[in-house]
Amino acid sequence: MVGHKKKRRSFKPNTAQLELNLERPIEPDRNYHLGGKSFYFFDFDDNVAYLATPIIIFHKDTGNELHLSSGEFAQHGHDIGKQGQYANYYVDINDETGSFRNFRDRDIPAKSKGMLKQAFIEDIETAIQKKDFTWKAPSWNCFYHATYNFRPLSVITARGHNSETIKEGISLLVKDGHLPHDPNFLSVYPVSNPKTRAALGDEMLSASVPELKKGAIRMSVEQALNRYGHNPYHRFGMSDDDPRNVELITSEMQSLKSRYPEMSFFVIQTFKDSYEKREILETKTRDIITRNESKLSQLSLL
Repeated sequence: MVGHKKKRRSFKPNTAQLELNLERPIEPDRNYHLGGKSFYFFDFDDNVAYLATPIIIFHKDTGNELHLSSGEFAQHGHDIGKQGQYANYYVDINDETGSFRNFRDRDIPAKSKGMLKQAFIEDIETAIQKKDFTWKAPSWNCFYHATYNFRPLSVITARGHNSETIKEGISLLVKDGHLPHDPNFLSVYPVSNPKTRAALGDEMLSASVPELKKGAIRMSVEQALNRYGHNPYHRFGMSDDDPRNVELITSEMQSLKSRYPEMSFFVIQTFKDSYEKREILETKTRDIITRNESKLSQLSLL
């Protein structure tokens, strides 16, 4: 039986970011000639993609719900229940009914699996119906580059879905033509997932998201070395938009640099219209690109 090749959808160029030539050749790792590999670690929300997943806070007196974007929560999270416009609200950590319920997988009966989808899948589907520049976040081009060139890639996200749900959502970006193929996943750590927490040593479910991300970076580096071997020319980089995460990510990269001083470690903090890239040295950090110098269309790769 002769198969019919599915016609690939065409998309308008992404005017908000560097346009990428889908016919370009595969690029070797920067230190390929020395046996080194480049490993890319990504936060997902507001870093790779802007998704409309709401965080829900509750009024202290009435219980009324108020929906915040992930960006709004990152900006005002410390004030909720304490001061400012959200002083009379609180965060409910119940996974099923609370503030982050849309960042968790729900139990879907077998008879409903063809009709109901996990929230992450629905949010990806909603995003890709919009113009590229409305959902592709600052690290999108770097994520594309790593995927296109089969770089070992880790997704380290505050979400609490199952890792397979995260992979399924990213596969939708492939099916819709935004990525050439599935990433070469090194690891996927949705750090708020109970099983992931346990794997990271947080059996009591007491660690903060930045602490959990710190542990996920450590485990991802160990997985990289176990899978690809030790090489002094390996390069590791993590990008994230949340300054609280960046602080502990930097701390973990410093610990890793002390343990593997011959390897290179980088932290990229992304903002809406710019980014900062720092190299982690043994006794200090070194600015590679400052926020004032950066342009998102020229996001430096590892």
